[in-house]
Amino acid sequence: MKNTFFVAIAMSGFLFFSCADEKKDAPEQEIAQTTADDFDYQVEQFADLKILRYQIPGWEDLSLQEQQLVYYLTQAGLAGRDIMWDQNYRHNLKIRKALESVYETYEGDKTTADWKNFETYLKRVWFSNGIHHHYSNAKIKPDFSKEYLEGLLKETNTELSGEPLEVIFSEADAKKVNLSKDADIVSGSAINFYGPDVTTADVEKYYGGIKVDPSKPIEVGLNSKLVKENGKLVEKVYKSGGMYGPAIDKIIYWLEKAKGVAENQQQVKALELLIKYYQTGSLDTWDEYAVAWVNSTEGDIDWINGFIEVYNDPKGYKGSYETIVQIKDFDMSKKMDVLSKEAQWFEDNSPLMEEHKKDSVKGVSYKTVIVAGEAGDASPSTPIGVNLPNNNWIRQAHGSKSVSLGNIINAYNNAGGSGRLKEFAHDEEEIELEEKYGQNADKLHTALHEVVGHASGQINPGVGTPKETLKSYKSTIEEGRADLFGLYYLMDPKLQELGLVEDWEKTGKAAYDGYIRNGLIGQLVRLELGDDVEEAHMRNRQWVSAWALERGKEEGVIEKVTRDGKTYYDIKDYQKLRALFGELLRETQRITSEGDYQAAKDLVETYGVKVDQELHREVLERNKQFKSAPYSGFVNPEIRPLLDEAGEITGFTIYQPETFEEQMLRYSKEYGNLPVAN
Repeated sequence: MKNTFFVAIAMSGFLFFSCADEKKDAPEQEIAQTTADDFDYQVEQFADLKILRYQIPGWEDLSLQEQQLVYYLTQAGLAGRDIMWDQNYRHNLKIRKALESVYETYEGDKTTADWKNFETYLKRVWFSNGIHHHYSNAKIKPDFSKEYLEGLLKETNTELSGEPLEVIFSEADAKKVNLSKDADIVSGSAINFYGPDVTTADVEKYYGGIKVDPSKPIEVGLNSKLVKENGKLVEKVYKSGGMYGPAIDKIIYWLEKAKGVAENQQQVKALELLIKYYQTGSLDTWDEYAVAWVNSTEGDIDWINGFIEVYNDPKGYKGSYETIVQIKDFDMSKKMDVLSKEAQWFEDNSPLMEEHKKDSVKGVSYKTVIVAGEAGDASPSTPIGVNLPNNNWIRQAHGSKSVSLGNIINAYNNAGGSGRLKEFAHDEEEIELEEKYGQNADKLHTALHEVVGHASGQINPGVGTPKETLKSYKSTIEEGRADLFGLYYLMDPKLQELGLVEDWEKTGKAAYDGYIRNGLIGQLVRLELGDDVEEAHMRNRQWVSAWALERGKEEGVIEKVTRDGKTYYDIKDYQKLRALFGELLRETQRITSEGDYQAAKDLVETYGVKVDQELHREVLERNKQFKSAPYSGFVNPEIRPLLDEAGEITGFTIYQPETFEEQMLRYSKEYGNLPVAN
């Protein structure tokens, strides 16, 4: 499970969320990185996007073997990059190839507004891994005409016609993921997990008919596309020799190399099973791999690789391709280990009904890691925290790994400003609390969300999985439940007792101020006026905040303030707000444990979907003064091998890309491992 957010914007107080036994001296090498003091985090900004860089601190402390392992794992991740593009939309690869051809070969006038708009459109498509916005899911609208693009195609002798051309400008396939209660959410979504003629009823009937071991249920449908062939539903499995086979064969090639330099036998076993999974497409093997991976806790290097998060599937079956390669951050991990060891205390003292609490929270681990490379659904827009595996029986029997992406969070924090905070915060006290305690509050909320939130609670015997019972509301309910766990404990003296904060009350106040400010105001800058809230994490932040606002009206817990024509929210009683968060946490756990679909629907649709249009208009107008884009993402530092005369790796350089397009074009050339139609 991914915390974005996942997930993925620093707005001066709005940071959204949605591993050798013995080190050897590293060989002499050229490190093309600057120190933290003078490192330039920002690459460029366009449209609503800001492109940043991140560093890999501690790289030079790794042995050559460890550096090789990191390199091979990052290459394996990038080898499957095009899978994510094709998963996002069936015409994405064809469109990208055509747009890049125009960009590289056009020799006409590049000073016109149309050309500048074409460049911006291409960059937006690169950022989103396709033609739909990475966060809102709405199709990106070009600020140039179809006639202008046709002229560019003709002048550069580039082929793009028919539906792939028309869809850029038409109203067809308008939403990558359409969760509207009035839509057929499968056929109404452009995501390429299902054939265009497959409906919600088809999906429910097909997967509802698959019998699994209830004690160890596989994640049915996770790594396949469901299509109709001769009127019959069939799965096209992602595997070597199957769907996405050419890219998967490249992934396997690099994973084999990684296995040869693994730090220990646990890593070898996990990599062998991951390779077998890609070779066979077997979901039983995927579960074997997940168990081996979660039990592989020794060593300095770790990874996430596979078809994992199901947020992009309106029915919650299909996993998006994603990879993150990680190096341990030893200092921060020691601090967070304190929290992991206390997971049972948090469970026992939570406001959940006793029958919904776990008697034993098993194997929770939480680490701060240094990201060395990302691909697929994790790039360019990246999470800041991840908790895996997602299969609930594995989590209960074997535990999970929770990680906070430390250098990513650091890059966000160093690239931010304070303008929006001062504009949307209610008063100077709120600003002061955010500036002094906000960053630590964000980090702790991420940790509590992942370790305590996702790991806690249990489903009643005989009740199906949330994917089956809560259906399209599963993701937002789960993310809200985890957020509420974090919120409840952020205002608890236990955090100071554990040495995680200097002042628990002020840290909690900063966290509560930031969450309400973001849930009711801040995240509105991400939406076009008139849009509903679609993304699961945005929905959960809104329904948590809006429910607390309404529920606390009688006691004046949160006050809506209008001053000089501007709206603010002022928390009047933080302890009462904590009690409300606890009450809502208890209810969301009940919904999850009992599989109460109607209650989930009522909660989300009442508080999490619709936007106050007058407030939204006001927020967008107030936000116009800020030049900093509301969304951020990253180019990856490029790990480049140094070779001797025999072709053996003797060391590495770390290269920081100068521009966004430089990396995107290189990736398309070096990792374009799929045909344009799959």
